[in-house]
Amino acid sequence: MLELDLVLLPFLDNVYPSLDQADKECYWKLLECEDQDMFAWFMRREDPDDPQLQRIVKIVRDNTGMPRES
Repeated sequence: MLELDLVLLPFLDNVYPSLDQADKECYWKLLECEDQDMFAWFMRREDPDDPQLQRIVKIVRDNTGMPRES
């Protein structure tokens, strides 16, 4: 999904290198999720059930200019 590439590739280049190892592992776990789920999470339509995924989704949201909750 192109929209995910537009979010995740800059994150990978700009933020991922500074993550601690646990968060890097969560990022790779995130990439195993369905595209539609990730898109909904990044657009703040839903949150993942898994607390580890919630953490990395929040990190991605906070560092990629994704829309804030109103």
